[in-house]
Amino acid sequence: MKMSAYFNERLLHGADYNPEQWLKHPEILKQDIEYMKKAGCNVMSVGIFSWAALEPEEGSYRWDWLDGILDSLHANGISVFLATPSGARPAWLAQKYPEVLRVSADRRRNLFGARHNHCYTSPVYREKIERINGELAKRYGHHPAVKLWHISNEYGGDCHCDLCQEAFRQWLERKYGTLDNLNEQWWTTFWSHTYTDWSQIESPAPHGENAIHGMNLDWRRFVTDQTLDFMRHEIAAVKAYRPELPATTNFMYYYNGLNYFKFKDAVDIVSWDNYPTWHKKPDIEIAVDTAMNHDLMRSIKKAPFLLMESSPSMTNWQSVSKLKKPGMHKLSSLQAVAHGSNSVQYFQWRKSRGSSEKFHGAVVSHDGSADTRVFDEVADLGRLLGSLSGVAGTVPKAEAAIVYDWENKWAIEDSQGPRNRDMGYIEEVQSHYRALLKRGITTDFVDMESDIDGYKLLIAPMIYMLRGEFERKLRSFVERGGVLVMTYWSGIVNENDLVFQGDAPYRLTDVAGVVSEEIDGLYDHEHNRGSVVQPFGKGAGALRGSYVCNKLCDLLHLEGAETLLVYDEDFYAGRPAVTRNTFGRGQAYYIASHFEARFYDDFYLDLTESVGLYRPVDITLPDGVYAAARSDEKVEYIFLQNYNAASAAILPLGSDWQAVSREADLSQPWALAPYEVLVAKRTVQA
Repeated sequence: MKMSAYFNERLLHGADYNPEQWLKHPEILKQDIEYMKKAGCNVMSVGIFSWAALEPEEGSYRWDWLDGILDSLHANGISVFLATPSGARPAWLAQKYPEVLRVSADRRRNLFGARHNHCYTSPVYREKIERINGELAKRYGHHPAVKLWHISNEYGGDCHCDLCQEAFRQWLERKYGTLDNLNEQWWTTFWSHTYTDWSQIESPAPHGENAIHGMNLDWRRFVTDQTLDFMRHEIAAVKAYRPELPATTNFMYYYNGLNYFKFKDAVDIVSWDNYPTWHKKPDIEIAVDTAMNHDLMRSIKKAPFLLMESSPSMTNWQSVSKLKKPGMHKLSSLQAVAHGSNSVQYFQWRKSRGSSEKFHGAVVSHDGSADTRVFDEVADLGRLLGSLSGVAGTVPKAEAAIVYDWENKWAIEDSQGPRNRDMGYIEEVQSHYRALLKRGITTDFVDMESDIDGYKLLIAPMIYMLRGEFERKLRSFVERGGVLVMTYWSGIVNENDLVFQGDAPYRLTDVAGVVSEEIDGLYDHEHNRGSVVQPFGKGAGALRGSYVCNKLCDLLHLEGAETLLVYDEDFYAGRPAVTRNTFGRGQAYYIASHFEARFYDDFYLDLTESVGLYRPVDITLPDGVYAAARSDEKVEYIFLQNYNAASAAILPLGSDWQAVSREADLSQPWALAPYEVLVAKRTVQA
């Protein structure tokens, strides 16, 4: 769906708004509108957990309070993301229809309570949510305030009830066709677990089957598909009344329960909820982790996304409810914008008086005052976002991509070797990402179903599982002139976690020019080193000397590749640790261990210069500072971000850059204040 001008002509600023909590206090509702305008808010997410307020008894609806809220917001220039209420069902529904409540993996049905404690397979739950969604859409789908359907809230979890068991079996039968095929792909002859009837198959259970890795993978895939199917059911109910109104659902940080790439064609806009643990460790480390999530979310549809939730101050569910230091709110919010968000929104607008998130950060605290540090910072950000409306029509543009594949991650974590703790998939992906980010290079993320054509550089860390004949895509990518970086623990199993027979990496040994013979798992106290034997950068190159490596060491022999680094220690000293191979018109690099950060910095400095990847500013930034850019055919914006508690000296950017977030002469040396982000722009040269 092509997005309306509403989403690309302005940056959105708002919050989750729960007016049903304050219906007995009309003076608070009136004050909320005044404060929203004062804070520069132009959108509110409404109705997320409102089912009991909208339908207090089955079939009996109460719309008056929501009529008034939407009319009042619209009259004051504030738009609405209207939510479907499926995230938490009312008590009457669970009492009358207990089948809607989930059954846990130990086969016990849950009691009423919590969020997403419902079965996505249940015909009753689907019927009830279709009805409430339809009534909601019929009444408000054409309300002038409503700009987006906010579908449910943070989908997650699984159900193991009889309905889900039967749906799982049907899913498996569609995939495998016959039990013989399923038994072969799951390798059920191990431990004599061969199935002779579909009815014998159940979902993984702590007190039952949980060691068939193909089954574990397929259950996760089924849960993704069933959740996606339920979400499509919800969307169909609201779009029946206004098809052109876009829909989103809010994703979560590295959520392991769903393959978010599968949702890309079902939602019109990607959105996600961002709650970093700022100040828990060096903030640049947290910033890299958060930036990767922003880029991952943007990459799902390769389009601007929405930051649907964040906290203007603290959370209440992390181990420590740490306040953001002065400046961090603006910095962290604009970080999202820098990586492609067209909104900054909060959970929540006003702090609740009771229940589990009564001490979660909010724009308006329990004192009901706008005269607070948090409110002032939110209002200051609101003014700045209002002045940056041109940013909304731009996007980050990437010439490099990294493979991040949820199903591969699931398989790695369940592989039972070569480490049974801390295989480090995310850490390995992030090591490559961090090095590119520090150089100001925009990076997309792809999974094995994505199109990888058009990138100059593709990084594929730990592609243990190859699915959808991804190896063919990689061969073609390199053959046509692309540069591929692979790592240890790659090309080992098929999509059902069945080990390939023959050399590894499977069908890529000629592309990489190496064969993996063994892999050594290192204890946490162990390490090795890799020493450079052949620099490959311009001149002497940045990659030189030796680098510490740990966790896993792949033992290779060459099949045409040249050695860049060798191991220094242990019985495999002198064997290749990093290699390069020419294949077709391109090149493939193979990194055989997990290295210290300094290696990735030096390796990618040399490699990105060799590949010729675009950098918006060609200067070295101080530690703790990085730059991210967005552009269209006319203008480019850059966001220079200082994650240090001290000021940072910055070299001249050039006379073509003009500061827009404050006054600064960027053609001269200048400085970023502690936790400051400076936004600058320039005209794109034809």
